[in-house]
Amino acid sequence: MKKPVTSDTGPSLTVGRSCAVLGARDTRPSLAVAIHHQAQALHQGCTRCRACVSQCAFLQKNGTPGEIAASLLAGDSAVDPFECSLCHLCTALCPAQIAPRDFFLEMRRQVAAHNQLPTRRYTPILKYEKRGSSRLFSWYGLPTNCNTVFFPGCTLPGTRPETTWSIYQQLKKNIPHLGMVLDCCHKPSHDLGRQDSFLIWFTDMRDWLIRHGVRHIIVACPNCYKIFHEYGQGLNVRTAWEIFAEIKFAPTHPVIAHGQITIHDPCPLRDHQDAQQAVRTILHRLGLKVREMRHSKKHTICCGEGGSVGLINPDLAEKWGEKRKMEAGNDLVITYCAGCAGFLAKTGIKVVHLGDLLVNPEKALAGKASVARAPRTYLNRITLKRRLQKAIHPGQQNDERE
Repeated sequence: MKKPVTSDTGPSLTVGRSCAVLGARDTRPSLAVAIHHQAQALHQGCTRCRACVSQCAFLQKNGTPGEIAASLLAGDSAVDPFECSLCHLCTALCPAQIAPRDFFLEMRRQVAAHNQLPTRRYTPILKYEKRGSSRLFSWYGLPTNCNTVFFPGCTLPGTRPETTWSIYQQLKKNIPHLGMVLDCCHKPSHDLGRQDSFLIWFTDMRDWLIRHGVRHIIVACPNCYKIFHEYGQGLNVRTAWEIFAEIKFAPTHPVIAHGQITIHDPCPLRDHQDAQQAVRTILHRLGLKVREMRHSKKHTICCGEGGSVGLINPDLAEKWGEKRKMEAGNDLVITYCAGCAGFLAKTGIKVVHLGDLLVNPEKALAGKASVARAPRTYLNRITLKRRLQKAIHPGQQNDERE
């Protein structure tokens, strides 16, 4: 990426504690100008009611969105947008219906566009993303007449390969020509503001799928849902849980008696009511009594992993997990995000992934579901890939997109 021209052709904005970024001459509209307009709209639209501040550790540290925008417009902002979890809770709570998360994401994009992203801090997540889309771990298996694929994401196949395989097999009973795609949706780069790289990678993947007749994506990962929903023009995306609710899927193992449970809704799905209801339908069908936490569905909170905040401010990220732990109390938590399950478990919460519950309820509810950790997760992904290669026949099989 070329270095920015330092002569100022737009508003001078301070983005983050260590990043003074000037509007740059560019062949595209200046990001600085775009942020300037967003800051003006946020400054004028925010009523300073503090409804969002009361629920968000990031805003408690930095003030209302309107105050943050005003300080940026004045050129004296000290806000680090990489400390925002990008969870959109502020938007869900806002009576004025403004979207501060979009503003903070745009700030991240400006930092990345001017080569100021502190990449060393993000080495773990960027390497994880790179491996996920590498030839070693990615794979596209499209049987003849395939127009629908299961896209499980990165974390579920590594931590729970048997659960991933079982979900695929169950879906295949109802979608005979179902394909399978092992790849990364590149949400890490998206959320770190590396928009140019993200668009190149994701667009290549999306266009390959469409060229080969795929029109429907079934996901298990909430982050993958969000990316395909927002950028997958020409592709319809649904969660596996919605399909399981429709077909009235029941585990082969009976559900043992269990006390009250509660649900952690992943924040990328806070506006996806169909998925939220599908999960509750499944749990009720299994005979489980659900208690809703204060923050659930549209008002759910981040598990702490969102926005990769933990890589630059672990204390801020942990506050989300601690808040969830307090709300969950002694109840078993069911979630439908493998990343959330891992992060919440670190806080001491008793948590079960919905996929594990569907595959073997008795084992999952007893806390005995098999969940792998790195580096075992990488071996699991390779083993699952080889298993799928034997099970799915051409049509199309590709280790690497053309």
